[in-house]
Amino acid sequence: MMQEKQFKKVLIANRGEIALRIIRSCKELGISTVAVHSEADEHALFVKLADESVCIGPAKASESYLLPQRILSAAEITGADAIHPGYGFLSENAEFAKKVVSCGFSFIGPSPENIELMGDKLASREVMEKFGLQLLPSAVISENELDQANKELDRIGLPLIIKASAGGGGKGIKIVRAKDQFFQTLKTAQAEAKAAFGDDRVYLERYLEEARHIEIQVAADQYGNVIHLGERDCSIQRRYQKVIEETPSPAVSPELRDQVGAIVVDAVKKLGYQSVGTVEFLMDAKKNFYFLEMNTRIQVEHPITEEVTNVDLVKLQIKLAQGQKMPLTQKDIQFVGHAIEFRINAEDAETFLPSCGQITELHLPGGKGVRIDSGIYSGLKITPYYDSMLAKLIVHGETRAEAIRKASASLHEFQVEGIKTNIPLHQKILVNKSFQNGDYHTHFLNHFLQK
Repeated sequence: MMQEKQFKKVLIANRGEIALRIIRSCKELGISTVAVHSEADEHALFVKLADESVCIGPAKASESYLLPQRILSAAEITGADAIHPGYGFLSENAEFAKKVVSCGFSFIGPSPENIELMGDKLASREVMEKFGLQLLPSAVISENELDQANKELDRIGLPLIIKASAGGGGKGIKIVRAKDQFFQTLKTAQAEAKAAFGDDRVYLERYLEEARHIEIQVAADQYGNVIHLGERDCSIQRRYQKVIEETPSPAVSPELRDQVGAIVVDAVKKLGYQSVGTVEFLMDAKKNFYFLEMNTRIQVEHPITEEVTNVDLVKLQIKLAQGQKMPLTQKDIQFVGHAIEFRINAEDAETFLPSCGQITELHLPGGKGVRIDSGIYSGLKITPYYDSMLAKLIVHGETRAEAIRKASASLHEFQVEGIKTNIPLHQKILVNKSFQNGDYHTHFLNHFLQK
């Protein structure tokens, strides 16, 4: 058990809106901040607003944000005592977390052991099943195990999904609906897994055609105190990447939330987890929850949980990393109103091709219950080197219907000139009857785009 400490200076090993979000929370806690940045991000807002900044390399992430030694050197030079990884990049890299700790810095996140365990799809599924979470029928297949693959195909049934055991972020996923497609798809998936992750193992899993993607936000301290902060519905996806998220889910009742939340809290407690994290599930039409994975970091969509619970998750994450006792009990968590998040991306709303260039004019929406998490400003040059997300629009209303109306008005007010964005897509989704009725699943957007 670590001693409670007070961070004086935090280095943020990330960029964009999440770096800015962390800077703001640190300022509220009286903590100085260090921004590391690539040459392409020299004029980024998070660099301007941090107390100190260090350039760690060229534009490509592989030559800057993904190089642990440069980040650690920046921490050493600036005298930082903790490192916050944000999301993406090195945030779920157990080796990076180990290096941070071994170099004498605090890692603002869970232990390297927890990151490593939850980062292994197969091991995490095994341990979470042991801790009480339900799994879909599945099997692990290595190269040349064709006889075993055939047996597992018969046991699991069709349709099934093939995933690289070491993969993530929606990469390398393949769906098989016909038996005569199975072996060729399996070989392709194994070859891709080997090339991308150096591991040819894949796992087969029963595929749910019309499932909802539900995740439970948790927080845990070093004293065994664990709470959940409700669910987020992340079913509006394109190519397994989330586009719109909301809480509470239109498909989850308060009773079901309490039931699943209690099971998740118990599992996270048995895991010995410390920090904030998210446990992700697929939910079928009968409201059965099947464990997918655990994300050991702050999520992109964390703001909607903050809006309905009035809990600052980033500040809580920092406090827990300082060794503080959980300041909240489960009874303290109240869910008020409804919140929806829209990811505003620099891309064509119809072709989804990336859009780069200079933002010539910018007007951001505002008003009660309207929040923008972003690092963009008029005159900023959008480059092709990083994720296309420009901003997150978060709306909060007393009811879901009010949140939808507020979102519609805010998207109309949200003006970005000089580059293309996916705002028109969000506007079209908002007027769709199925979305308005909360009747959607993970294939909603694919079907919507084919009409």
